[in-house]
Amino acid sequence: MSIICGLPLLECVYCIGCARWAWKRCLHTAGHDSETWGLATVEEFEPVPRICRYILAVYEDDLRAPLWEPPGGYGIDPNHLVLKKTYKDTQGRAPPYILYLDHEHADIFLAFRGLNMAKESDYAVLLDNKLGKRKFDGGYVHNGLLKAAESVFDWECDVLRELLEKYPNYTLTFAGHSLGSGVAALLTMVAVQNRDRLGNIERKRIRGYAIAPARCMSLNLAVRYADVINSVVLQDDFLPRTATPLEDIFKSLFCLPCLLCLRCLRDTCIPEEKMLKDPRRLYAPGRLYHIVERKPFRLGRFPPVVRTAVPVDGRFEHIVLSCNATSDHAIIWIQREAQRAMDLMLEKDQMMEIPAKQRMERQEITAREHSEEHKAALERAVELDVPHALAPYQYGTFDEEEEEGQDEGSCRSMEASLLGSSRRTGSEKESLDELTECLLDKDETGHINLKKSPSND
Repeated sequence: MSIICGLPLLECVYCIGCARWAWKRCLHTAGHDSETWGLATVEEFEPVPRICRYILAVYEDDLRAPLWEPPGGYGIDPNHLVLKKTYKDTQGRAPPYILYLDHEHADIFLAFRGLNMAKESDYAVLLDNKLGKRKFDGGYVHNGLLKAAESVFDWECDVLRELLEKYPNYTLTFAGHSLGSGVAALLTMVAVQNRDRLGNIERKRIRGYAIAPARCMSLNLAVRYADVINSVVLQDDFLPRTATPLEDIFKSLFCLPCLLCLRCLRDTCIPEEKMLKDPRRLYAPGRLYHIVERKPFRLGRFPPVVRTAVPVDGRFEHIVLSCNATSDHAIIWIQREAQRAMDLMLEKDQMMEIPAKQRMERQEITAREHSEEHKAALERAVELDVPHALAPYQYGTFDEEEEEGQDEGSCRSMEASLLGSSRRTGSEKESLDELTECLLDKDETGHINLKKSPSND
């Protein structure tokens, strides 16, 4: 055909296809990943800058004489530092961490540092994995990170239980950056699964924050635990977008930018539907917060905007070809931009002069919207036929107060039967109560009987 027409048609088609791919990839920016997400509120994003400072404090040898304090300090009172574990203490089985009693924010806080490129033990944790090697709670997780999380939980379980019993109104927060983010996310899951060892605390008292998160759990788990785990991503950060297993990145003979470009080319040719059907594929955990501070074809940094969602499809599936892909992974930059975003939110609230009562109402509305968004994400996962995804009522993560005192089997069947009634409006519930009063009557002994009709009297 090419010879007859005198034109190299096949070559032209190939070149056009390559040019189209290159054009799409160059135009794809980090802002596209979250352009349909909602904006985060002050109340939900408030802990993030503080958590980043706490994580930075793990790098200090002595918090009473800090060497790398960020502007404004770490916000930590050394007198309330419960413990500090180093590589020597953990014997390389987990990254260093601190346990801090935050009385100001009524929080028991455990923070992990990020990857130390000079420590072989950190690489050992990363390399201890293969796709589909480790199952956990109906999904797949990173084996090395889960082993580190389980080790920390076994070491500190008794201390955490004592603190939770001593301060029954405090929350329990796990957080980490990079390598530590994966350990913190999986430690949150382990704690949720073993609440009996923590004094049977409520699920809502446990929180996890993954800063610059590693892809450490399968999609069904990432969506399922979105009510307790939060991930924070700065603009073009490469790690949450890199589907290449962590162990393959560090075993590769290529430099990181070359590997990212090759992975970018490969992933572009794989349909997203096929990615979603792979049960072993790992994702960034929980609810996502995306800090966007740069715009395409613009120089410099703009006032950061924070967007949030619990996405199922389009969950940071494309690497951004950007010179900031690695610098946006640094905890220092994340803390700085998160603080800037928080300051802008507070400034906007002060300009609007929102009364305290309305702030509380907004906080309640935000919590309700997050719960509804979480349920919608679970339903979306079932709709997309994500492996091992279950409907919301099958997870048993909602309406925990109604579940107390019942065994697991009867509780789940009750949730299934009451799912429709739980979504009724207030007027519908009132009319149901009125109908019950008309049809049923309670005698002196407390037994409920069907009322007799007047025709039978």
